[in-house]
Amino acid sequence: MKILLLGSGELGKEFTIAAQRIGQTVIAVDSYENAPAMQVAHDFEVINMLDGDALDRIVAKHKPDFIVPEIEAIRTERFYDYEKQGITVVPSAKAANFTMNRKAIRDLAAKELGLKTANYRYATTAEELQKGVETVGMPCVVKPLMSSSGKGQSTIKTEADIEKAWNYAVEGSRGDVVEVIVEAFVKFNSEITLLTVVQNNNPTLFCAPIGHRQERGDYQESWQPARISDKDLYEAQDMAEKVTEALGGAGLFGVEFFLANDGVYFSELSPRPHDTGMVTLAGTQNFNEFELHLRAILSLPIFEITLEKVGASAVILASENSTNPTYSGIENIASFPKTDFRIFGKPTSRPYRRMGVALVSDTLETPIEEVVEKAKKAASLVTVNS
Repeated sequence: MKILLLGSGELGKEFTIAAQRIGQTVIAVDSYENAPAMQVAHDFEVINMLDGDALDRIVAKHKPDFIVPEIEAIRTERFYDYEKQGITVVPSAKAANFTMNRKAIRDLAAKELGLKTANYRYATTAEELQKGVETVGMPCVVKPLMSSSGKGQSTIKTEADIEKAWNYAVEGSRGDVVEVIVEAFVKFNSEITLLTVVQNNNPTLFCAPIGHRQERGDYQESWQPARISDKDLYEAQDMAEKVTEALGGAGLFGVEFFLANDGVYFSELSPRPHDTGMVTLAGTQNFNEFELHLRAILSLPIFEITLEKVGASAVILASENSTNPTYSGIENIASFPKTDFRIFGKPTSRPYRRMGVALVSDTLETPIEEVVEKAKKAASLVTVNS
């Protein structure tokens, strides 16, 4: 099968590796050359994926069997036409179109499906944001409708923060949509990602929940399994199944939830492998998230997902701008037992850009806190140099 991968970052790279292991052809697409997935794909294209005509050209050129989106900044409306041409859009044109925009997925979850979410409003101007803040109250969180990895996300605690939050959200927005969502701050105890695998002809499966910690709206460490009560896990699984069923198609979804004293809150959803799910590269499961996504796409039956080990991931961040980043300290990670790493191969760096990840695993009896601390320590030993 031929797969057109739209977005070629570190998640796309691992997906491409998984696809090549079972004989699939991948064409990696991104807005810049030498993106991580391009380094391992059969072919690549460099285009602005918000340019619908350019997107049409490469679809016509390569005639893929599957279109697999990895990022938000895509002219997703074209996906409906590609489906009519007989191309499988992953998970579906509807799912990709809805989830690339926080407005569509939040309204689906809250208004159509009745899932519990934070109180929220939308704003297309700084003035509308001011009104939205007055409605949901402070503190509150502001996010662009189209962004990833925490770009443009900030917390408003005082009146003075509103204009700054608007400007930051606009700067961090991906695509051509200048609109933000402002949502009430949920007093949560923890947050999880529930990797949900929707199959074409078999039951929906769930991975063990993944816990994570964020800074600047982007994950810093993730661990599997996360602590969660049976009641909350059942509630999260029920919500995840409802929203993925409404979106349609097959593949792996990363569904995010807040766990609070008054229950589980739906937060966000990605129709693809999730960054926090990179912990599965530590061998925590019988299949990692990229293998699960691929198998679901190809309608290969997945009998079960088993938790094999506890594990943690911790990000390796750049601290400066560089057009030729290099790495020191990798040998330090390599000397740790039950520890591994991935360097993504991004051709440029900037402060706080995710350049790699440290991975740690251990037996199921090992306290998860120990594994997380070990991963953090391992990641801190690597420096990204210009």
